[in-house]
Amino acid sequence: MVRVAVIGSGGREHALARALLASPRVERVLALPGSDGMAALGVECLGGNPLDLETTVRRLAGCGTDLVVVGPEGPLVAGLADRLDAAGIAVFGPRQAAARIEGSKAFAKAFMARYGIPTAPGRVFDDPAAAEDFLRRNPRPWVVKADGLAAGKGVFVCSDASAALAAVHRLMRQGALGAAGRRVVVEERLEGRELSVLAVTDGERVHLLPPARDYKRLEDGDRGPNTGGMGAFSPVPDVTPQLLDEIRRRILEPTLAGLAAEGCPFRGVLYAGLMLTPDGPRVLEFNCRWGDPETQVLIPRMATDLAALCWDAATGRLPAEPPAWRAEAAVCVVLAAPGYPDEPARGLPITGLDEVAAVPGVHVDHAGTRRERGRWVTAGGRVVGVTARGATLAEARRRAYEAAERIDFPGRRFRRDIARDAIAG
Repeated sequence: MVRVAVIGSGGREHALARALLASPRVERVLALPGSDGMAALGVECLGGNPLDLETTVRRLAGCGTDLVVVGPEGPLVAGLADRLDAAGIAVFGPRQAAARIEGSKAFAKAFMARYGIPTAPGRVFDDPAAAEDFLRRNPRPWVVKADGLAAGKGVFVCSDASAALAAVHRLMRQGALGAAGRRVVVEERLEGRELSVLAVTDGERVHLLPPARDYKRLEDGDRGPNTGGMGAFSPVPDVTPQLLDEIRRRILEPTLAGLAAEGCPFRGVLYAGLMLTPDGPRVLEFNCRWGDPETQVLIPRMATDLAALCWDAATGRLPAEPPAWRAEAAVCVVLAAPGYPDEPARGLPITGLDEVAAVPGVHVDHAGTRRERGRWVTAGGRVVGVTARGATLAEARRRAYEAAERIDFPGRRFRRDIARDAIAG
């Protein structure tokens, strides 16, 4: 029996904590900081700031923690895994040097160039004038990315050079994202369907998880600003075994081999955000952790014990057999607060959470809620994720939207097209 701590407080961490609580190998689940939603599951929430590395490690050690599963990227990029390793605590998540694959878009771009990993051509700029001159001389659609971490809000998909110039101005001259946007990556805009492929690795052996597709734009039809993610589904009908094998051979295995060759082997889950172009899969971004909301649709489909999988990867003993998966499909619909992703409204009363239990195969992951005077209220931009399982994608989608309609708060918004195109074929 082990004591497991989950780092984070969002919907992804809620989903991870639920699965860990169900493991017969787990004696106790802690969370730092945790949330009221996680506490309602029976998780012991410690509060605190995961970016205060010294205090975090001391508190986890004091609780007799055997394994730490890190949800968000910030603590990994700051070096939490290094500190936990030094304290003798197993950690599912990469060390700081390997976490640069997400922590710096410029590092990732140069890394992919070194190892021939397919991605969009691009340039890195530290000087706004140089970036603006480049865009004026090359007027076409671009993607502008803040180099540093920006909670999913640092990518600007631009239809023309004027929109790209506006993104550069906002990031580099106005400082909209602070230090994260002082350096930018400008890359060609790729066309195709997006895909998320996550791989669990112990630094040597690697197992791909089933692919998922998420929805980053706020509004139906992929309109509006980028967000942290408005929904997801899995499996993805248009992804063949041959395509997954190509992604493994051309992208994931070379990336992990390159990191190991540079002295920073990766342990944990490597997330590849891809564009399926007419010329094959291309990397849009790498993440050094579980995806959000992809985790919310992958975990319910996992038949393997999550605690065992994380422990084996963290301790360098990932078995040869890949994780087992249920044949069911899963769909997640995110309900967001008014004002998201810029200034989401907080303190709005939430109703209907108890009614969701009446819909079979559904659970709710709390992403931005808190308990206040005996009621649930909004406490973040993405408020809850409603995830449903079903024998088919269509059944899972129907259940997810039936449940989502039962939850309400003033100004509630959610996309109504999650998985629709996949079902339509």
